Amino acid sequence: MQFIVIEDFTGCDRKEIYRRFGERGRLKPDALVVHHSWIAADMSRCFLLVEADDATLLQRWVIEWSDLVEFEIIPVATNKDMTVALAAHL
Repeated sequence: MQFIVIEDFTGCDRKEIYRRFGERGRLKPDALVVHHSWIAADMSRCFLLVEADDATLLQRWVIEWSDLVEFEIIPVATNKDMTVALAAHL
């Protein structure tokens, strides 16, 4: 399953976030795949497209950053997949 993950750095120590990232990487489980990552121009948020077969992979990742970052996780589907899934109902 694919997810849009929004990491919110508002009110957080951004230098510490980037320090930890530089020293330890994303701290995500290997089975959690990051397809793309974008940082807002003001560095207040990071937007990621990730994929995981098990939602607990996301939870294991979030707990590693919970002292520095707020997360919003949104399950998503491509337009193509949604069209196929809804075809019988249209």
